[in-house]
Amino acid sequence: MSTTTISPSTSQQRKKVTTLMFRQKKEHGEPITMLTAYDYPTAMAIDKAGIDSILVGDSLGMVVLGYENTLPVTMEDMLHHARAVSRGAKSALLVGDMPFMSYQVSVEEAVRNAGRFLQQAGMDAVKLEGGRERADVVRAIVGTGIPVMGHLGLTPQSVHQLGGFRAQGKTASAAKRLLEDAHILEEAGVFSLVLESVPARLAEYISKQISIPTIGIGAGAGCDGQVLVTHDLLGLFERFTPKFVKQYANFHAEMNKAFTEYLDDVETKRFPAVEHTVEMSDDEWDMFQKEIK
Repeated sequence: MSTTTISPSTSQQRKKVTTLMFRQKKEHGEPITMLTAYDYPTAMAIDKAGIDSILVGDSLGMVVLGYENTLPVTMEDMLHHARAVSRGAKSALLVGDMPFMSYQVSVEEAVRNAGRFLQQAGMDAVKLEGGRERADVVRAIVGTGIPVMGHLGLTPQSVHQLGGFRAQGKTASAAKRLLEDAHILEEAGVFSLVLESVPARLAEYISKQISIPTIGIGAGAGCDGQVLVTHDLLGLFERFTPKFVKQYANFHAEMNKAFTEYLDDVETKRFPAVEHTVEMSDDEWDMFQKEIK
């Protein structure tokens, strides 16, 4: 068994992260890192930092497109942003988030849409939400050779059914169902499993009970890896910040400061200054003046 550790390299492009490396990291007790991206420059920066995986999440519906939830996001939206990310990130494992109604209608449509993420958008894998009710879809997609990441707990596409963005698995019966769903998805062939907004002790227990890696978001430190929405991490999304987010920067405030300074500079004619201006030679200007007379 290889003991190669996945780490960022400053001297050369690091080795491409694969689903096999995810499993190896779990086996070796090495945390898996994952962030979301929806555009080329962000994907480049995340990849350069050495993050293991990039999720092109349907969270773009809220943090990029301004919707109230993820439900209006379409396949075309996802493919458009996934293509941009794939142009920017060459080493991270790229996962495309299957949007609402792209895999629920039929198994055949789910397989076709999953294939589009790889064929048309350069993704390495897809993610979909749900447990036992998605087992047949997972088996079919995996059966075509497409890696699938599962997603249990708070599943945003079911926000109306769940009664809002609420933590899941907080009762004994709900916890038992989550554990059962994790085993079902593992058996169906998912290579990893996102656990969102579930009690930390439950997420840690599930992580120890299954052989595939778990990626937590609001699920404590006992998961095999962590994922955050990059806009939350950077302080770019002002509408709300989930309790489980650690904000590493406040880019929204920095942007506001920069825009305000620009506004002031333009209104007071401090910008553009001489150093921002293209000039003509005096000779060429004189010739121009003669030409227009």
